[in-house]
Amino acid sequence: MLKLSFACGPYDRMEALQYNRIEVEGIDLKYLEIQSPREIFDRMVGEMAFDLSELSLSEHVVMTSRGNSPFVALPVFPSKAFRHGFITISKKSGIKEPKDLAGKRIGVPLYTMTAAIWIRGDLQNVYGVDLSNVQWVQGAVEKAGSHGKPPAVPDLLQPVDITQNSSDKSLSEMLRDGEIDALIGSRLPASLRTDSDKVTRLFPNPREEEKRYYLEHKIHPIMHTVAIQRKVYEDNKWIASSLFKAFLEARNWAIEKMYFSAAQRYMLPWLYDDLHEIDDVFGKDLWAYGVDQNRSTLEAFVKYMKQQHFIENELPIDDLFVPIERLRDQ
Repeated sequence: MLKLSFACGPYDRMEALQYNRIEVEGIDLKYLEIQSPREIFDRMVGEMAFDLSELSLSEHVVMTSRGNSPFVALPVFPSKAFRHGFITISKKSGIKEPKDLAGKRIGVPLYTMTAAIWIRGDLQNVYGVDLSNVQWVQGAVEKAGSHGKPPAVPDLLQPVDITQNSSDKSLSEMLRDGEIDALIGSRLPASLRTDSDKVTRLFPNPREEEKRYYLEHKIHPIMHTVAIQRKVYEDNKWIASSLFKAFLEARNWAIEKMYFSAAQRYMLPWLYDDLHEIDDVFGKDLWAYGVDQNRSTLEAFVKYMKQQHFIENELPIDDLFVPIERLRDQ
């Protein structure tokens, strides 16, 4: 049994691996639960602290585009999230619709984070927003200072107006006080809940907008992939298929548990109505793994990365992941 360490969040689709509900063929997998994705990324990229881990999709694409990435990736996606509901605005800003974001002062935890790339890409390509004159204010959402300490922030190929938040306020507080006009990113600011008279969402009904977006574009935005240290993979190429199979089994295990209706697994009063709606929207593609099943999503993201000057050329999607023989997402 090959001993491998795997750092990942405590997701339902990973629970069977975390608690040894299923076996990984040929591998003794040590699951390291870390709630903070940024901590996982910083330790993986900066210290090679794990044999494999979840990793920011944007960081993986940039490192792969440079041709010397220390990682390879599996087409497994621990984190996916629609981001329409993660665009919040100050009621002082005068913003009424997406195009009103043009020329505004917008907060973001990290300009380079995957969630921000998705939001900017959709705003530009789906909603026709001109972001060329936006001033970006970068910082932590719920505390003063920076968001994490990325050891290798991707260099932009063209300059962008980005300033670091040097105030004693968090971005959430700055949004509340009207010091920034809007905030995008991977988490909602506390001020949306505590100061609803001052902060609101750009899209009043983001769930309906996200459904419409998915049905039209077939994009379920991917945030994270699973990266393996290249040396570990090169020395044991068989692990790709073994791990992919286990990740599929773990995801399917979680889906089966979620649909069990004799007793509700999650504290969601309308869970089964929600699942019926999800079936109507996604069909059999709920939380799809694999390259082909996510090709339109991955192609859109690579296009956005080129538009936003992270990479010089769009990479072929298949080059982002190791080949996995005889296995498909089912």
